[in-house]
Amino acid sequence: MTTTATEKTAEIADPSPQAYEVVRFNALKHGILSRYTVLSHESHADYESLVNSLMDEHLPAGATEQHLIEELASVIWRKRRVLQAEGATINKGLKESARSAKTVIPAAAPFEMGLSGEGTDIRDLMDLKPEDVTESQRAARHDLDATNKAGAILRKGGNRAYDKALRALLPDSRDWWDSYVEEEEYAADAEGLACFITEHLSPLCHQQEKESRHHDAIVNQTIGEGLQAYRLEKLSRYETHLDRKFERTLAMLIKLKDLRSHRVP
Repeated sequence: MTTTATEKTAEIADPSPQAYEVVRFNALKHGILSRYTVLSHESHADYESLVNSLMDEHLPAGATEQHLIEELASVIWRKRRVLQAEGATINKGLKESARSAKTVIPAAAPFEMGLSGEGTDIRDLMDLKPEDVTESQRAARHDLDATNKAGAILRKGGNRAYDKALRALLPDSRDWWDSYVEEEEYAADAEGLACFITEHLSPLCHQQEKESRHHDAIVNQTIGEGLQAYRLEKLSRYETHLDRKFERTLAMLIKLKDLRSHRVP
């Protein structure tokens, strides 16, 4: 039984599923690009799944179209690497900025006096949930109010001023004071407590209150410095190159398929 020219043209324009399955199998078995595209630590199964998806979408007929589809898969795979590299670069920058509390925190609120970042671990601030931030702000104001009240009692003086001021402090502040007394840094009297509040407790409470109040600004400053956009410039240029290559390859594939569909005997 002979095949007419019209039937041959139809077969070229619309390859049978059986013919396509052969091409699809060959793409995985004989794909040249996959040997060099997929690195040893990467998933060959994921890459093959990507190639299969593109094969199912474009239904290639012949080695040329198959090669172009492998080119598309290669570009997509490389773009995946670009995103991984971008994430790694950003994470590295964030880690560096998180270690720089003394510069990042004051920069977050440049007109706020006394915001030093001394003794603060930015990572603790970054992990806070909204409700934690609210509680932190409440606790910082409460601690500052208690410290100011104790200081006012000592300035006013009078009988039992020391005991009253000590009771006005929060438990953590009293424990801190007791440690200084035990180490004989201060005398356990009104004058010693007043010096402790002025030199240590009050500055710390003010700093904590300001850090909690400017929490969002500190987080944004940390992320902003950690991004370091200049480090992403080369990656961005490479991504643009891949986008253009993808567009050219896809245009070539579409043109080939269009020519095949309009081919005459």
